[in-house]
Amino acid sequence: MGKIAPVHNGSGSPNTHIRTLGTSHFSSPLQSQRDVFVEEDSRVLLASMLDELQNPPATFELAGPRRKIFFNPTKIACGIVTCGGLCPGLNDVIRSVVMTLSYSYGVERIYGFRYGYAGLAASLGIEPLLLTPEVVQDIHDDGGTVLGSSRGPQDSGDMIERLQQMDVRILFAVGGDGTLRGASALAQELQNRDLPISVIGIPKTIDNDIHWIERSFGVATAVEEASRALEAAHAEARGAYNGIGLVKLMGRYSGFITAHATLANADVNFCLVPEAPFSLEGFLAALEERLLTRHHAVIALAEGAGQDLIQGEETKDASGNIRLKDIGLFLKEAIGRHFDRKGLETTIKYIDPSYIIRSVPANAVDSEFCLALGQHAVHAGMSGRTEVMVGYWNQRFTHVPIALATQQRKQIDPQSELWQQVLGATGQPRGM
Repeated sequence: MGKIAPVHNGSGSPNTHIRTLGTSHFSSPLQSQRDVFVEEDSRVLLASMLDELQNPPATFELAGPRRKIFFNPTKIACGIVTCGGLCPGLNDVIRSVVMTLSYSYGVERIYGFRYGYAGLAASLGIEPLLLTPEVVQDIHDDGGTVLGSSRGPQDSGDMIERLQQMDVRILFAVGGDGTLRGASALAQELQNRDLPISVIGIPKTIDNDIHWIERSFGVATAVEEASRALEAAHAEARGAYNGIGLVKLMGRYSGFITAHATLANADVNFCLVPEAPFSLEGFLAALEERLLTRHHAVIALAEGAGQDLIQGEETKDASGNIRLKDIGLFLKEAIGRHFDRKGLETTIKYIDPSYIIRSVPANAVDSEFCLALGQHAVHAGMSGRTEVMVGYWNQRFTHVPIALATQQRKQIDPQSELWQQVLGATGQPRGM
């Protein structure tokens, strides 16, 4: 899903060192499956092309079960928290973590902290949900998250108090950039207090904008659902003379869903994403030319595209994210005004399926991916690793330091093969 070549910050190789809580002494309960163990020195190359190799080559730690684990599974409790917006596959991840902890390691107490980090704050008093295999066995059939979610940070000390109260020794934080930053801050405070509690991040971003992972769960489902919206827009556009189908999709700063949905639907004529700025005049001129020759057009629009075109005061949400201005309505009205001035009759159908897309159950591709992410997160936590995110890179599951994962945002490179494919499929001008 739009693999990005490794990038560096100018100071050499990225720091891929993984922090652990200490030496692992307990034998893994997976001893009957000896061939599945990963050796501690197993590494995954960051580079995928020969000319990208460094000397020595930069590598990630390979994810997977270890022969020796740090925690005694029968003596600890574990916790799960889901944060941020909804995304297909959240329940699949929760289910995978619970099933792996229960059946592979024999952990008996697993708490689901409700409504994001707010449920982890002792001062708010939100009771957690006790998760068992029976509780989670069917949740993957539903969209959303059985634990609920929220945005915004909580005090690390407040959350640590709750973890200690409930004897939670491994916390699994499922979320995007803000969630991972919060998990990193929590892990650092635990280290400052010399508390042996592991914090494991499971990346969740429907925008696919977390760096050092090839794709995030939920993206395949989102592209599939977005393609259906584009099909509807095409039918509406062709159903009227000079018909225009305008579809706004998710993508605050990264247009991966819009780009991949465009490629999955060969009827899109304009793909507008944050990474490829356009002028209103240039776009409207290209759209006018399209209508004069073909008399219909389909536009796939990422929500973060064209923000510089809209005037208005900048505000932020509870997580500190800039609230985007509605580019969909802005563009719809701008298109209408332009063709009214030209005396050219048009019919515009505007579709915004975002909340439908993000709340559907995961498709088969994402469900399989979520299962593996949950399993590898549990293996990482039981081995005593902390402040680490489970990634997927060069066809392998990896351990990525959260600090590295949140260092920069993954975006479409306008010179990449992905964007050249988009330009070729749509036929839109390279610069508008």
